[in-house]
Amino acid sequence: MNKLVKDALVLTCITVIAGFALGLVYEITKGPIAKAEEDALQKAYQTVFSDAKSFADMDGFDSAKATDIVVKAGFTDDTIDNCVQALDADGNPIGYVITVTSKAGYGGDITFSLGVTNDGVLNGYSITSISETAGLGMKARDTGAGTFSYQFENRKAEIFTVTKTGASNSSEIDAISAATITSRAVTNGVNAGVTYFNSLVGGAVDE
Repeated sequence: MNKLVKDALVLTCITVIAGFALGLVYEITKGPIAKAEEDALQKAYQTVFSDAKSFADMDGFDSAKATDIVVKAGFTDDTIDNCVQALDADGNPIGYVITVTSKAGYGGDITFSLGVTNDGVLNGYSITSISETAGLGMKARDTGAGTFSYQFENRKAEIFTVTKTGASNSSEIDAISAATITSRAVTNGVNAGVTYFNSLVGGAVDE
């Protein structure tokens, strides 16, 4: 009996010490982690709105309410995580940066920021979190002419569909070869962002 009590006390002490150590590590690392995440987000904002001199939080933004708007439009796999206004050097709003998470990725959630000008032109997207297959779905992160993401630059903000046979009109997006699931996840995420943008400016939503 004494041995059982002793063993139990030892295990309890180990558990308490381990818990304390983990808590201490968390307290030490949470600041740098939060800063790294914020830096990545600011970089994404600047990537999709290079003309902006600063970004301002939207007054009263509510992620749950924003997400409800896009879910009701049929984009049930997407959440609107945040929305900020892009400002010029004089502090005038020139567009929006909408952060979207698609839960329909092949390898899990895909989070990206989407830039949309006031007059409804897409500046493209910048991915901040993705876990797709290397050499396939991860190509959604590539930038520059000829890439999947390039198709969303300087395009009218409308509802897009993915095709595997070659885009034939302005609303079609060519899928990444052998990565149709990723292509649809990102495209529908963009569609969710466009839907939310339309709700901000009072535009109609094509379904």
